Amino acid sequence: MSAVIRDIQNAAPVSAAPEDGVVLLNGADIQAKPISWLWHYWLAYGKLHILAGPPGAGKTTVALAMAATITVGGKWPDGSRCQRGNVIIWSGEDDPSDTLVPRLLAMGADMTRVFFITESRVDGELQPFDPSRHLPQLLGRASQIGDVKLLLVDPVVSAVNGDSHKNAEVRKGLQPLVDLGAQLGAAVVGITHLSKGTVGRDPTERVTGSIAFSAVARVVLLAAKVRSEDGGDRRVLVRSKANIAPDEGGFEYHIEQTEAQPGIPTSAVTWGQPVQGSAREILAEPEDEADGDSGAKAEAEDFLRDLLVHTTPTKTVQAEAKAAGHAWATVRRASEALGVRKRKGDSGWYWQLLPKEVAHPTCPPKKDEQVGQHEQVGQVEAGHVVQVAQDAHLLKVEQAEQVTQDSDVEMF
Repeated sequence: MSAVIRDIQNAAPVSAAPEDGVVLLNGADIQAKPISWLWHYWLAYGKLHILAGPPGAGKTTVALAMAATITVGGKWPDGSRCQRGNVIIWSGEDDPSDTLVPRLLAMGADMTRVFFITESRVDGELQPFDPSRHLPQLLGRASQIGDVKLLLVDPVVSAVNGDSHKNAEVRKGLQPLVDLGAQLGAAVVGITHLSKGTVGRDPTERVTGSIAFSAVARVVLLAAKVRSEDGGDRRVLVRSKANIAPDEGGFEYHIEQTEAQPGIPTSAVTWGQPVQGSAREILAEPEDEADGDSGAKAEAEDFLRDLLVHTTPTKTVQAEAKAAGHAWATVRRASEALGVRKRKGDSGWYWQLLPKEVAHPTCPPKKDEQVGQHEQVGQVEAGHVVQVAQDAHLLKVEQAEQVTQDSDVEMF
């Protein structure tokens, strides 16, 4: 008996079941680590991103361009190399066979690394995939595929089983998508629209639905059309919000019509030059002179007169305008009022403020306004003849430059 008692006394105590309650983790037990980027400062592993844009901006094609780049380990618009991996796509708006696959093929995607979500099996029966209910099932299939770098959800509002304009319901609906991205270690991109009639507001606030869409996402990207330096349209992709990275800058892109295969027309994205400034500055419309801020425009004109003593790169104008507190849309309106010439050079666009008498040639001076000797009148008239000749030469140069400029403009 004594041996039994001794064994009982030496036995390890049975641990009690953890008590219910809040679980706390001490900060000293958390190891700090950097953000892991799929595309540095643009797409982060394990995070939710929103890609928004108006109809016709090509936001879905932009997302597919990202997917194509990932499948082949290609280069991002900034020239950095992408890690190769698999991509999962769910689209409730576009058919894979006649829309999505042709675009991916046209942009050089490795289709063996692209997986489309079509249906979900529940209790042995196939059902249309519902992002608001079937995301937990997707985790298992994605884990089987392995090496998933990107998950596209189009439209992201489909993940919300409730009112997409109510903050609490949107946060609740997006949380499974956030969790899925974190568990997979994949960048999640949800595609959505911009609300109509919101031009001029903060770009992030223009995302359709509750502000929770932008609040839950760690990075918000906007694809849109804006006015180019030559007065035409251009498309830009910008960072509107980034909790984990800088939220300025972007890239031009063009939508080209091409063929995925003979007889299968489609569209593809080609990337252009980087653009500088905040999303609000880049996306600003030349808006309404009805804003009534004539004082700001006049100040911007004075700013340009002082800055454009010599031909100046557009990037420099943007940087100086921002430092001086001038809105870019106001600076553009001021440049139009002053007749600033905008021309393309070897390394980008340049602004030039012509002398007043060249930019706006005046009529010949009236002879009865000339007081003095006949020689002075002759000198004035001779000077006017020279001026007219200079103006004619300048006009020819501008026309030649315009032809070159027009040839550089992408036609959509």
